[in-house]
Amino acid sequence: MNYESIDKRYSQLAESTCCLSCGGAINYVTATEGEICVDLGSGRGTDVLRLAETVGDKGFVYGIDISDGMLQKARNTAERLGVHNVEFIKSTLEQINLPDEKADLVISNCTINHAADKQVVWDEIFRILKNGGRFVVSDIYSTKPVPEEYRNDPVAVSECWAGSVTREIYLEQLGKAGFALVQIVEESEPYEKGMIRVASWTVAGHKQ
Repeated sequence: MNYESIDKRYSQLAESTCCLSCGGAINYVTATEGEICVDLGSGRGTDVLRLAETVGDKGFVYGIDISDGMLQKARNTAERLGVHNVEFIKSTLEQINLPDEKADLVISNCTINHAADKQVVWDEIFRILKNGGRFVVSDIYSTKPVPEEYRNDPVAVSECWAGSVTREIYLEQLGKAGFALVQIVEESEPYEKGMIRVASWTVAGHKQ
């Protein structure tokens, strides 16, 4: 992942009102009081704050992001609202700055497609989940392999399309990480994005 391009793009968008997500993973989770949750690519912190209210004072929510602008926006909002059971951490997806088996739930919206090595990211998600923990991730996949001229373009990757992999590779990576039972919660028809065709989907699974 070209973190400089990601940081620049999303820091610029931190104060905007545009929608930055390709899906709504938060709409398909059922968090309970006392749980530990993690949002990968937490952005302005909207989903983190929603989860914090659900899990209550006995629970905790970590927001993971690489954009300084987004992290500062999220921290300011949490402080303004008086939400104390959250922490926003600057961290890459390939080396999530959390201990093993920390989380009951991991969510993410349109973030994993940015990563250069998505297998490592899924391995990390498996690592930080407790046994019996679960994930719900909204993301995109490409209908065909992305041409190298775009895959290696940091700007195109930061725009949420050039880093995508095919549906088959995506599911294969989930299996290699250790997620045996994966559910496709929702899936769109392919559509044009950037210079390729992609589809949006939400996938869910458990760590056995």
